[in-house]
Amino acid sequence: MRKFDTKVQYLKYKVLREVARQAWNDTLLENILEIPKNIVPGKTPTMRCCVYKERAILSERVKIAMGGDKENPNVIEVIDIACDECPAAGFEVTDSCRGCLAHRCEDVCKKGAISFDHNHVAHIDKSKCVECGMCAKVCPYSAIVNRKRPCQNACKIKAISITEDNAAAIDNEKCTSCGACVYQCPFGAITDKSYILNVIDLIKKSEDNKKYKVYALVAPSISSQFTYAKLGQVISGLKKLGFFTVIEAALGADMVAQAESKELAEKGFLTSSCCPAFVSYVKSTFPQLQEHISHNLSPMATLAKYIKESDKEAKVVFIGPCTAKKAEAQLESVKPYVDAVMTFEELQALYDSRDIDICELCEDVLDNASYFGRIFARSGGLTDAVVQALKEQNIDFEVKAATCDGIEECKLALLKKSKNVLDANFIEGMACVGGCIGGAGCLTHGEKNKAEVDKYGREAFEKTISDAVSLLK
Repeated sequence: MRKFDTKVQYLKYKVLREVARQAWNDTLLENILEIPKNIVPGKTPTMRCCVYKERAILSERVKIAMGGDKENPNVIEVIDIACDECPAAGFEVTDSCRGCLAHRCEDVCKKGAISFDHNHVAHIDKSKCVECGMCAKVCPYSAIVNRKRPCQNACKIKAISITEDNAAAIDNEKCTSCGACVYQCPFGAITDKSYILNVIDLIKKSEDNKKYKVYALVAPSISSQFTYAKLGQVISGLKKLGFFTVIEAALGADMVAQAESKELAEKGFLTSSCCPAFVSYVKSTFPQLQEHISHNLSPMATLAKYIKESDKEAKVVFIGPCTAKKAEAQLESVKPYVDAVMTFEELQALYDSRDIDICELCEDVLDNASYFGRIFARSGGLTDAVVQALKEQNIDFEVKAATCDGIEECKLALLKKSKNVLDANFIEGMACVGGCIGGAGCLTHGEKNKAEVDKYGREAFEKTISDAVSLLK
């Protein structure tokens, strides 16, 4: 039974599971040093040079599982000691260099970084190279290649650089916390902070003093996860963990679609506010477009706000595929409503930390949202919902949408808009390819996830957005 896409995810899960298990038993602090030894016992072979280095790295993973560096505001962190296996990034001359007479690479290099050995083979002086790539473009043999690290390839907004110590470094001013680098790092050297201890603390206190109830808000992309069990069993598992009830964040999506469609018709142009990584990108890279971001909170925050207004003592935990949601929950505009955020990876660890086999549970149901709220989980779903909401409210407005699937498409649409050449009045921005179903905190990634989300949407009891929202009144 495979629960994760990669072995890196599985290793991360094992650390989270052990940290959670000790936290439930109130033995974390006294056993914290034993966790790496439990995961890599004796002289167990590891991917590292020795068991001792593996344990040292695991100790850093434990710290991140407990909330990470409090001085670092970013929810994405680099484990320096684990980030030493990738080759130095940059342009390199390969064995394809034929030592030709033309020396076009030398001629085009304005920094004098190209030299030749006695066999006329080219070499690049890294102290002079500025990574312009001109030498690679003119080489007739394509002998010069740009060897980018997986994390740099994954980060399309260029927030990752390489330090003098050959470790990755994240520019917090650029980083949107999307987690693409987390999923793509083959050594797990970049990871997201976990707030699983906060969740455990909330549940334990609610069980002890009964003063408040803990609500679980689950993202609609949950329908494409936990493929080894039925969705109803996943919901039952959440209640067995100690959550008072489970509510679809898709209901918040219905609420947002209804409000955002009105705002779009009133203003004439809008960019979506549902994806926190996209909103962060707009603010940092296209500040001149910031005024066009929808003033609506995300579905997570919108629904959490409603819950807190209905139950003053409520505690709200959002569970989804998104690492950027952890950053969103720290915003002053969202902090009062969302008490903690967990990914699906962390939820799996939480189940297993309490030895809950969800496959053995009876099925519960989710019946809060409409089809349109549920399909927010995949690219294009938000646009479909906004169009539907306009129709249901009898608002005469033609939506011309730029549906952006991934941050590169977002960048192109925003660039066109900044130059007034975009033929669209609504930009749906999803930082992850595929939308939320491509989030870094997913257990599984792939095309099948979109079909599962659409299937889940069609099973909605409430057939229209208005039907779903009306139940709140």
